[in-house]
Amino acid sequence: MANQYSVAQTRQDVLATNKVLKNTYMLLAATLGFSALTAMISMALAMPPWVYMASVIVAMVLGIFVLPRTAESAAGIGVIFGITGLLGFGLGSILSMYLALPNGPSIIATAFGGTALIFLGLSGYALTSKTDFSFMGGFLFAGMMVVVIAIVANLFLSMPALSLAISGAIILLMSGFILFDTSRIKSGQETNYIMATYGIYLSIFNIFISLLQILGIMGDE
Repeated sequence: MANQYSVAQTRQDVLATNKVLKNTYMLLAATLGFSALTAMISMALAMPPWVYMASVIVAMVLGIFVLPRTAESAAGIGVIFGITGLLGFGLGSILSMYLALPNGPSIIATAFGGTALIFLGLSGYALTSKTDFSFMGGFLFAGMMVVVIAIVANLFLSMPALSLAISGAIILLMSGFILFDTSRIKSGQETNYIMATYGIYLSIFNIFISLLQILGIMGDE
């Protein structure tokens, strides 16, 4: 009887994990689509560049203080769409700047394609690999602290080479977070698909922004 109960419990855990994975990717696709819509609205309205920073700040406040309190309820769906909609709206003002460049459309297309390849490749690897990437949490946190310090320093130094290095480091860190977050869902450590979506969305968003910056700097040179 005990063995039968253990097998039944294992099956329930697998089904629960698969449900979280399915819901996460469905919500992720919906939020990415909504972000694309708000970005197009922002571009049509010709929003100025400062809108990006304002949107990011408001989205961060919602993500830190509001989303964790609502993630277990239906209200969390509205909050996650609010966050991703804001980030998309802010992104629209950045995309308008790149589109004004001679090679802007190709930069955006390359960044989009690169982001898609990175996400699909890493997510697929995390889902099929037997490795548990949850051990990376401490390294990723330490890496984020280093990047934050570098970003603050570059506010005063304004060095293109340092900006390039920071963008590269962010891509590596966010790639690590995709492995980390996907692995935690797969292993059943993350059971809330709204929070899982939020983490993976931020990684994709930051990879795209960083690729835009790298390609933009290289294009200028």
